[in-house]
Amino acid sequence: MFTGIINHSGIIESFERLESGARLQLRTTDTTPHERGESVAVNGVCLTVLPQAGGALLADVSKETLARTTLGALGNGARVNIERALSFGERLGGHLVQGHVDTTGTLIGVSHEGDFAVYRWSYPSEYADLIVSKGSISVDGVSLTIVDPNASTFGAALIPETLRRTTHGTANIGDRVNLEFDMIAKYVRGMVAPYIGKSV
Repeated sequence: MFTGIINHSGIIESFERLESGARLQLRTTDTTPHERGESVAVNGVCLTVLPQAGGALLADVSKETLARTTLGALGNGARVNIERALSFGERLGGHLVQGHVDTTGTLIGVSHEGDFAVYRWSYPSEYADLIVSKGSISVDGVSLTIVDPNASTFGAALIPETLRRTTHGTANIGDRVNLEFDMIAKYVRGMVAPYIGKSV
């Protein structure tokens, strides 16, 4: 479990395609040693890491993850957002993020307001009932608050700290991102779906 608060970044050093998935190696700015088998969110994707000699981290990526996320499109040298798993007793500064990416979206607009910016992403319309104004969403692992949503796009206001600390600060129009919708919204949708359209 994660919070969507990004304190570290990483650089992908290698990405090897395998018959049953892929293996990536990355190096992170987090100098605290990682444990073998620890969960780490890489651009919002929960991966199990294996520390290597010299401080690099190795992670295996399944075909399902490659199909559902943007990890397979990232090349050597790509910068990624890194978050270690939440420990009980820590402050929950963002929202509950599982690292289970639902789909991908595309950056379609950026409006700068001094040091601040409002970004806008498109998303598949079948997820429209999970997008709520002032609700939470994870975009490439970053916890953001949704503003001005419609049936296929949503916006979010990014503060200078978020632009500086995460990959959003160097994003370009057309960039694809990993989206994880709010966990509570997904459970609510699942529970009420059988009753939608039925008379009470």
